[in-house]
Amino acid sequence: MSDTSPTRRLLLQGALAAGALGAVPGVASAAPHRPYVNPLVRNRADPHIHRHTDRQYYFTATAPEYDRIILRRSRTLRGLATAEEAVIWRKHGSGDMGAHIWAPEIHHIDGRWYIYFAAAPADDVWKIRMWVLENPSRDPFKGTWTEKGRIVTAWDTFSLDATTFTHRGSRYLAWAQHEPGIDHNTGVFLSRMANPWTLNGPQIRLTTPEYDWECAGFKVNEGASFIERNGRVFMTYSASATDSNYCMGLLTADADSDLMDPASWTKSPRPVFTSNDATRQYGPGHNSFTVAEDGRTDVLVYHARQYKEISGDPLHDPNRHTRIQRLGWKSDGTPDFGIPVADGPGAGA
Repeated sequence: MSDTSPTRRLLLQGALAAGALGAVPGVASAAPHRPYVNPLVRNRADPHIHRHTDRQYYFTATAPEYDRIILRRSRTLRGLATAEEAVIWRKHGSGDMGAHIWAPEIHHIDGRWYIYFAAAPADDVWKIRMWVLENPSRDPFKGTWTEKGRIVTAWDTFSLDATTFTHRGSRYLAWAQHEPGIDHNTGVFLSRMANPWTLNGPQIRLTTPEYDWECAGFKVNEGASFIERNGRVFMTYSASATDSNYCMGLLTADADSDLMDPASWTKSPRPVFTSNDATRQYGPGHNSFTVAEDGRTDVLVYHARQYKEISGDPLHDPNRHTRIQRLGWKSDGTPDFGIPVADGPGAGA
């Protein structure tokens, strides 16, 4: 629908007359500008926000205790800050899925809700693998979350950060995994899917740590996220240790290319989103993408800390907070990530 269509004009006029423009679905962009306030959600890392067809935002993220999967819902992005938080699943007391509950993502596929996450056995906490939950209820806060099992990959090695997307009628899964015989912690891989918990066909390597900015502290590529715009498919990923070295890289493929051909992807030699001393944002990364209430404005979702110095293992520091800001686009059609904006109301929206 165009901005000048009669239906949209009537909606706007009626909302303005009622003084309630923000309550009209799909026309929030015409409301007075209100910047986002960061952090959006404190002590929630690896954030994932899904805007559903009901025009509500569904939020999940890593809890610093690494023991549960949480879910929030709001009709506005800002509302996620104060939305009631539900625990929809807890780690097992023993055996599989008993430790390190990391990086959940919520997706709606073929009429059912799915959550992808990483977990380890209670007695082997670094044997981290990818798992899937399913809920057939229309409302993911209701119904039953069923454990569909582990996502089986070509190697039984450290793997995490599963994300799924569709392109040209095919569903794909991207994830991070340690490749046997390769001197790095994790690279990012891609495969088609037979169903929401099963891979189908070949699994290709998209990126491994090779530049200095990908190997600071640890040699890591992880946390992939996809956005398709301007005739291209863009894949962001995060690199290096989870301290202030953490940053984001970018791969690009033509939308008409074969995404399962590694040659289709071009890797940026420089990071696209990094720590910033001026705004006091450190270790930005593990992002996802969503859209603003207008349904058009792209929004970058990520976590970062408010300080650089960390005592001990960064994974034990709970202060990776969820942040959001508007994602820009350059004249050549590529994403303009800018810098992580400062805390408080600012230029993030």
